[in-house]
Amino acid sequence: MHHTVLLAAAVCTKAGKAIVSRQFVEMTRTRIEGLLAAFPKLMNTGKQHTFVETESVRYVYQPMEKLYMVLITTKNSNILEDLETLRLFSRVIPEYCRALEENEISEHCFDLIFAFDEIVALGYRENVNLAQIRTFTEMDSHEEKVFRAVRETQEREAKAEMRRKAKELQQARRDAERQGKKAPGFGGFGSSAVSGGSTAAMITETIIETEKPKVAPAPARPSGPSKALKLGAKGKEVDNFVDKLKSEGETIMSSNMGKRTSETTKVHVPPVNMESVHMKIEEKITLTCGRDGGLQNMELHGMIMLRISEDKFGRIRLHVENEDKKGVQLQTHPNVDKKLFTSESLIGLKNPEKSFPVNSDVGVLKWRLQTTEESFIPLTINCWPSESGNGCDVNIEYELQEDNLELNDVVITIPLPSGVGAPVIGEIDGEYRHDSRRNTLEWCLPVIDAKNKSGSLEFSIAGQPNDFFPVQVSFISKKNYCNIQVTKVTQVDGNSPVRFSTETTFLVDKYEIL
Repeated sequence: MHHTVLLAAAVCTKAGKAIVSRQFVEMTRTRIEGLLAAFPKLMNTGKQHTFVETESVRYVYQPMEKLYMVLITTKNSNILEDLETLRLFSRVIPEYCRALEENEISEHCFDLIFAFDEIVALGYRENVNLAQIRTFTEMDSHEEKVFRAVRETQEREAKAEMRRKAKELQQARRDAERQGKKAPGFGGFGSSAVSGGSTAAMITETIIETEKPKVAPAPARPSGPSKALKLGAKGKEVDNFVDKLKSEGETIMSSNMGKRTSETTKVHVPPVNMESVHMKIEEKITLTCGRDGGLQNMELHGMIMLRISEDKFGRIRLHVENEDKKGVQLQTHPNVDKKLFTSESLIGLKNPEKSFPVNSDVGVLKWRLQTTEESFIPLTINCWPSESGNGCDVNIEYELQEDNLELNDVVITIPLPSGVGAPVIGEIDGEYRHDSRRNTLEWCLPVIDAKNKSGSLEFSIAGQPNDFFPVQVSFISKKNYCNIQVTKVTQVDGNSPVRFSTETTFLVDKYEIL
């Protein structure tokens, strides 16, 4: 029986582009990229196989949504062993990645490479399971501790520097305001609340964001052995061990923090195709529901921000289409002609000879919706814990009530009782992630829209019904909730149309089920 000779393990796109690849023999980058690029072409489309071969190598693969997990082996290796190894490889990926998507895999590439190494190092001696891989990957080495200490010092210094710069900026703004000059970037439009502080605010915001995890006290260590003995079950013991390892090491930002900051940046990154007249339409929702249904409060704030980057487009009007049926209250900026807006849905300056300020974000229209009308809830969450003999069975389902919405990166976070090990997942639509440090279960759904309106998750764990609230929801959307759009932009003189671009975001400020 031949022994497996594993040349490389990779995660690649359907087109054969390597996202992460680990070579186990001397191999150049061009060689491995060439092998992976050749791989999709070899596949006999339409047939579900597990491997393909060329003269020199064999590819053993498994499709994972839009990606492939591929092992490249020699032709004389034992295919049964390879398939077994492949199964392990594809199972470690969800351990580190929230979604099977290219950017998520790149973000966790080192975790995956270490885990791949563990499988190979251990796999040749014995059959290894996920818990062992996790345990070995998370064991601390002295070098790693030194490296972390250095990195933390560097991070602290960088943050101190950022804080100093932010202070300077704010100081400069205050001085400017005191001397009665408009602070930089305000334009003569005076919507200071909107544009003025945006740069400084962004800097301070990111600092505050990244500061957070430091403040959290290190979680109390689970009282190791006694608990494990009580539970008796082997799996729980391993879980406890892994959780304990986690609570002892890693004060560095958790991967989730990283994600939070990237979310704030995601919103601020302008799209590539910005025209000289660009609009940002942003809405934020705050919503509180009772666990037995019943909307306690829902408030939504929206705004259109206009940014003009060429003087010749300073004198324009925006044509607004308001299809709202929910009773939104609108408010125009004081310098905007309110009569013109009320009668013709046009946004233009009171004095048509004047120009909008150039190169600054100007808020021109705001709206607000406050309601306790249950049918307005964009996404209903029904969380139903029921006590069973040894804990709780929790059923939770979501349903999109607004068919024209499309929510992306939805994360429904359910708190869990601490110190009772991991939840046992029954059925699930989408992915999940158990954060044992925060004691939460994150149910992750890449898209919820009319085609994927509802879904459910079932899990069981020791605890009482009260332990699973408040449930929190976050998402981001490129379609706004209130149907308010800018349909065209025209010059004040001669009414000729002007090209413009818009970027729409609908985000969550707070969304919880108490």
